[in-house]
Amino acid sequence: MDFDKQIKSIFEQKNINLTQLQIKQFEEYFNLLVEWNEKINLTTIIEQEQVIIKHFLDSCLGKKYINDNCTLLDIGAGAGFPSIPLKILFPNLQVVMIDSVNKKINFLNSVIDALHLTNCKAIHTRAEDLAKKSGFRESFDYVVSRAVASLNTLLEYSLPFVKVGGRFVAYKATNCEQEIENSQNALNVLGGKIIEVDKQNLFDSERSYVIVQKIKSTPNKYPRSQNKPRINPL
Repeated sequence: MDFDKQIKSIFEQKNINLTQLQIKQFEEYFNLLVEWNEKINLTTIIEQEQVIIKHFLDSCLGKKYINDNCTLLDIGAGAGFPSIPLKILFPNLQVVMIDSVNKKINFLNSVIDALHLTNCKAIHTRAEDLAKKSGFRESFDYVVSRAVASLNTLLEYSLPFVKVGGRFVAYKATNCEQEIENSQNALNVLGGKIIEVDKQNLFDSERSYVIVQKIKSTPNKYPRSQNKPRINPL
């Protein structure tokens, strides 16, 4: 099926109506993903319909928790999910994407250029380093992360960047109850509170969107360096 007809049909089933410009941007994004994936490992999913559902639609279903004209940070952005699809939906979002793999940053910059995305940049860095730089700590309305780490680890990487009153949106597998239970100490220490766990059907699979409200400032010692959030999570 033609890309434009397929993405339009799939997104409309989830009540998301795309403009012609947005469809064109998603198609260009798809083409770049397939092209670059032959050179660097970006995704194991390259079939058109599966990319539309499991990457593009999945990313966009988090839109109900995000407003346009706000700031958003994507931690461990990889191939740009969920931040680039969200940026396509919300052109006025100010987006920063970070990843520790420079080849992926090069890919993201090629997407930014090809799709003519403004107020969108990709930075080669680690969260624990960026969190110590002025202008980034507790500076974002939203932080998002998808398929990066367990929730208690993700909270330590993410919440230091969220403004008090802002939100962290974690894209998790449908069965994340144990992760949530294991994250109670991290939430208490880092100043977060889970306000909703939204389970969405993705046709042949499911996704949970864990919405964390930042209710108080995060102590300056977090995130810890030397991979401690992964090795010894809170």
